[in-house]
Amino acid sequence: MVRCPGQDQRFWKPDDIFEVKCPGCDGTIEFFKDEPKLKCRKCGQLVVNPKIDLGCAEWCQYAQQCMGVDVVKNLRIMREKLIEEMKNVFGDDQKRIEHALAVLDYAEQIQNVEGGDPLIVRAAAILHDIGIHEAERKHGSSAGKYQEVEGPIIARGILAKFNLDKKVAERICRIIANHHSARNIDTIEFRIVWDADRLVNLPTDFADASKAKLKEIIDKTFKTCKGRQIALELFIKS
Repeated sequence: MVRCPGQDQRFWKPDDIFEVKCPGCDGTIEFFKDEPKLKCRKCGQLVVNPKIDLGCAEWCQYAQQCMGVDVVKNLRIMREKLIEEMKNVFGDDQKRIEHALAVLDYAEQIQNVEGGDPLIVRAAAILHDIGIHEAERKHGSSAGKYQEVEGPIIARGILAKFNLDKKVAERICRIIANHHSARNIDTIEFRIVWDADRLVNLPTDFADASKAKLKEIIDKTFKTCKGRQIALELFIKS
């Protein structure tokens, strides 16, 4: 039987097969670009392919029969549902909605290069500011420092609707609880969301800074190579 050219390995490029670090034991896992998940041979943890590329399987009506692409479909569905939940919480606060979507966009760009669990990155990016209205309601002008307290509470309620694995939900909530303060957390997913948030905030937080000062801030505060690269291209090289 002739295999679809989009999935035929004869048409693949060298970088369509790559290695990923296991988040559980730091061991090495070799992925083909179309493999949604693999179990680490060293520690047994199930690891999601951070650079999943299913080619035509992303739109082909026969993708399910051909490859079984539930993982990618579920990720897309979850992404859209979380965006709707975020919009429901923010209501007519278009500024917050646009900020969350901008952070999501940068987070996806960084994750495509840096790796990490794509669901955790997307969920944390979409929901990272979800507690700001509740913090403002309870604490007024002090809302900023309480956002990390209120956010995980609201996020847990949202994530519970989708029957996520509790460990996954807690990893998402931990990023939300640390996205300003970075207390005792240094996962790849956290670093991605941290940098994505800073890419959006940098122009307003440091509007009067010189390029030399901005470069110093970028070099000091960004936590991923890709995030730093985007920041330098946007704010220094331009």
